[in-house]
Parts: sequence; structure tokens; C-alpha cells
Amino acid sequence: MFYIFLQVLGGTGFTFLMTVLGAAVVFFFRGAIGDRMNRAFLGFASGVMMAASVWSLLIPSIEQSQEQGILPWLPPAAGFAAGGVFLYLVDKLLPWFHADYKERTAGTKMLVLAVTVHNIPEGMAVGLGFLLAGQHAKEPGYLAAAIGLAVGIGIQNFPEGAAISLPVRQSGSSALKSFFTGCISGIVEPAAGILVFFTASAAAKLMPWLLAFAAGAMIYVVADELIPQAQPDERSNVGTIGVMTGFLIMMILDVALG
Repeated sequence: MFYIFLQVLGGTGFTFLMTVLGAAVVFFFRGAIGDRMNRAFLGFASGVMMAASVWSLLIPSIEQSQEQGILPWLPPAAGFAAGGVFLYLVDKLLPWFHADYKERTAGTKMLVLAVTVHNIPEGMAVGLGFLLAGQHAKEPGYLAAAIGLAVGIGIQNFPEGAAISLPVRQSGSSALKSFFTGCISGIVEPAAGILVFFTASAAAKLMPWLLAFAAGAMIYVVADELIPQAQPDERSNVGTIGVMTGFLIMMILDVALG
């Protein structure tokens, strides 16, 4: 079990590290990340996360439901819906997360809080992915899926960290303070992954529901935040290409190694 714990810690630690690297952009320049590159990153992360939600979370949820003698569609459907509703309510309660609001307000503390809440199910998803990989050590597809999931979320976290630290710097704060502010939102991901690890054995019967919940939350983030930001207009299709590329790579890895 200690080896599985290290995997969970490593996976969620990677996603947190990507937030830290994104926040560190503030030390190099005060402007924004290049628009075209940002769209490509967000699109690629969207594709990876969509594919990972299917192969790493929903399909295992269906399989575990069957093993437990539950209707194979019930936990995946109910958990998926609950994950989406959860983030819908978060968006309604914390509208500061939306990109257009970021550009109009200096409410940095509220922005950090909103991004932090969004990161909780992402950390949970990565933790669940590596937990499943550890439980199915003889099936390399699970580990490949978990790694792909962590990479997808990590790619998303890079511009997210910068999206917090740069506005703080532009408002007059020091580069060091801006950097640490950008890092705060990512701390919950390792915490959520570790919490999943320590509660999974006690809540084994809830695993199909938790997997689907994480998938629903991730798909909500992809559909509501990442894809619109990756493709905000019709003049460029770099975001769409990124989505297709990310989904294709993740699908090949899952099927080839499954």
C-alpha cells in the first residue's frame, strides 16, 4: 500500500508542481501568456481530460458497479450528474472563476478561492486514478491512464497558476507574493488525492460513485471553462486541433496498454 501511496502523492504532486511552474511565470514577465500557445495548451488538456474521464473513470466505474452487483449504469450516471451539479453550484456561488470576470475585477482572494474549489475534484480524480493503477498493478493500462490524467490536469494547471499570479503582480504586489498567491490554489490537489487514498478502503463500495463524480466534475470544467477559452472565436482552430490531439493520444495509450 505504501507504493500506491507514493504513486498517488507523485501524481497529485505533479499537478501541483505545474501550478507552481505556471505561477513562476511572474518572475520572467508581467504580461500574459501568448494567446495562441495558451489556446493550444488548454485544447490539448481538454482532449486528454475528456478521454481520461471515459477510460480512467467512467469505464472503471461501470466495471466496479457490475462487480458489486449494481445496475452498471446507475452509479456512473448518478455520480457523473452529481459531479456536474457540484461544479455548477460552485460556479453560481463563486462567479469570480470565469475568465471575463477575471478581466473586470481585482478580487484576487475570491479568484483564488474559486480556483481552489475547482481543483478539489481534480485532485480527487488523479488520486483515484493512481489508486486504481495500484490495485491493478498487472494491467499497465490503468497506470498509463492515471499518468495521462495527471498530465492533462497538469497542463491545464500551468496557465491557471499564471492566470492568478500575473494579475496580482499587475496590481502592484511583489513578484514573490504574486508567486505564492498563484501557488495556493494547487495545494488542495495533493491533499484531495491523499484523502482519497486513506478513505478508499473504508469506502470501497462508494468507489463507482466517486469515480463517476470525478468524471462529471472534470467534464464540466472542460465544457464550461477550457474549451470556450481554447476556442473563443472562429478565426483560429488551434484550440480544436489541441482537443483532437489530446483526445487521440490519450485514447491510443489507454487502448494500446489496456
